[in-house]
Amino acid sequence: MAHYLVTGAATGIGRAIKETLLAQSHQVSTLDIRDADFQCDLSDPALRDSTLSALAKQQIFFDGIVTCAGVASHFPDIPAIPAINFFGSVRVVEALLDRLSSGARILAISSNSAPQSRNTELVAAMLEDDEQTTRRLSGEGSGHEAYAASKLAIAKWVRKRAPELAARGIAINAIAPGYIETPMTQAVAQSEEYGDAIRDFVDSIPIGRPGQPEDVAQLAQFLLSPAAEFMTGNVVFIDGGHDALFRPESV
Repeated sequence: MAHYLVTGAATGIGRAIKETLLAQSHQVSTLDIRDADFQCDLSDPALRDSTLSALAKQQIFFDGIVTCAGVASHFPDIPAIPAINFFGSVRVVEALLDRLSSGARILAISSNSAPQSRNTELVAAMLEDDEQTTRRLSGEGSGHEAYAASKLAIAKWVRKRAPELAARGIAINAIAPGYIETPMTQAVAQSEEYGDAIRDFVDSIPIGRPGQPEDVAQLAQFLLSPAAEFMTGNVVFIDGGHDALFRPESV
């Protein structure tokens, strides 16, 4: 039996991953803004740091971390989007590296929207760990750009960290979901700004249906398991063929 920390486990993909792990008799600790073992608003840097500092001091060792906490492009506080999606993932992992057991696995959530990001300055600010500049730049653009940039930064961060962590016996991968039916994406679909585009987006999924949280949870289960021991530094798309449709020449 392994012990995992899952952020964003109250709803959506995080909840599905938590339930899948529990069904396999693993122990799961949760971190979320509500309904969690450790409650924290990851968009608040001071609260985030104090919560993670306290958690790191506890005598708890994890066999894996899954960072699912995130918000979508419709979130009204645009600077909070990368604060939660990127820094809320990176800070959790970095704070708890010394609380990971040998052979531990880290899984972050990117998105198939990541390749749509064109704001290289915003992505660079995140990868340079400059949260203040990130907030300023994201506030100057749209919610969609802040979201896509945060997910591209996650993918790049996973790739950059993988070799060093591998030397420590820790594997790190990212999942890049497409449209998954969750309370978060349903809220986007119902928004005035993004509703029509989301409905067209769902209709264009090659496999013919939107994804379900359980689809992602099954992939997460594999990537966290010994069967994926040789995998690290990967960004795995799970989007019903959407990325292949949009970027057929990209590998």
